[in-house]
Amino acid sequence: MKFRSSLSLAALLVCSPLYADWSEWRGPNASGSVKEGKMPVEFAPEGKGVAWKIELPGRGCSTPIVVGDALLLTTPVDGNDALISYDLEGKEKWRLVYGEEIKGRGQRVGSGANSSPVTDGEHVFGYFKSGRVVGATVAGKKLWEMNLQERYGKDHLWWDQGTSPVMAGGNLVVAVMQTEGNSYLVSLDAKTGKEIWKTERKYDVPKENGDSYTTPHVIEIDGVEMIISFGADRLTGHESKSGKLLWTCAGQNPKNENNWRTIASSVYSDGVVVVPHGRGSWMMGVKVGGSGDITESAVLWRKKMTAPDSASPVVQDGKVFMLVDSGKSRGLVKCLEAESGNVLWESKLPKSAKTFYASPLLVGNQLCLPREDGVVFIAEVTEKGLGKITENKMGEAMIASPIYVNDSLILRGSKHLWCLR
Repeated sequence: MKFRSSLSLAALLVCSPLYADWSEWRGPNASGSVKEGKMPVEFAPEGKGVAWKIELPGRGCSTPIVVGDALLLTTPVDGNDALISYDLEGKEKWRLVYGEEIKGRGQRVGSGANSSPVTDGEHVFGYFKSGRVVGATVAGKKLWEMNLQERYGKDHLWWDQGTSPVMAGGNLVVAVMQTEGNSYLVSLDAKTGKEIWKTERKYDVPKENGDSYTTPHVIEIDGVEMIISFGADRLTGHESKSGKLLWTCAGQNPKNENNWRTIASSVYSDGVVVVPHGRGSWMMGVKVGGSGDITESAVLWRKKMTAPDSASPVVQDGKVFMLVDSGKSRGLVKCLEAESGNVLWESKLPKSAKTFYASPLLVGNQLCLPREDGVVFIAEVTEKGLGKITENKMGEAMIASPIYVNDSLILRGSKHLWCLR
């Protein structure tokens, strides 16, 4: 079993002599981690550690991606959906502006540009709350534009769109998972935007439970590339080339409780998907593969514990690092084994009433944990828990997740983009 990278080595070599790979929301292998590297520990919004700083044209909450020497992000520009590219020194390369944006329902924590772009190395794709999906070349040429809501039905999510598109089967795949209205996976041709396949993903669930803001995984099992999605109290595996449903794993909501929408995405480690669910109160480990209903055979463990609700976990070397982002235990960091669910250690960040929405980043033995009020923690990770914790105040809201490329930490705030070295 292995992940399928959406970015080929050949494409990287063509793009730039600077090697940089953060081709999708959670980076290499969608893990939220980089095994080697070192982040700056202390920095300030106008001074120490800042290589460059850019004022953004509008407020978006999407995480940037990087391919070669291009840093790409979705954002509003003068009230319109847009894609922008910067080089790795902060200079704008191009911007593509489309139609009118649909603003986020909650502008404190949401926006019309919540979904991160994705790239296959030659093309870049954006997805917006308006339903607009766009394709362009990494060099900045518009290729196509379509609207999922106009073609397949309106957005009935209770909150702002959260899922990011992924590359699968050589095409762009978007997951639309909602309780009311249509719920489906759709594959679009990378060069034209034409539909390759569309698969319904509709289940009868309690109120709001079908609303999912998670991003799918793309993995290969026994030579078959598949898309794993989480929502509607189920984990499902679909064949990338056809969209065919291969297997389903339920059991995340055995008592059929209401309002168990899913925000934090699952993580994948060596055949095991670790699933945060139950509004920050449960975790589950699933051995994926097989066919049909695999619930009885695939669930390795399910435990009631304080867990993430919004901030997706990080995985590295079979260990899952997760941040309790809200509630009385907010700021609690846990490390557990993916296969067994055993908690190896727990540590606490400095106490605060503020919530975390950004997903953590692990680089080497350092965790980066941005909080909604703009405080960014850099914490040393040891075998027994967190070591030294450094608190950096960036002075504006932090909802987007951090990324790490070319020995640089990239942070997106509500007004600015920073490169820290």
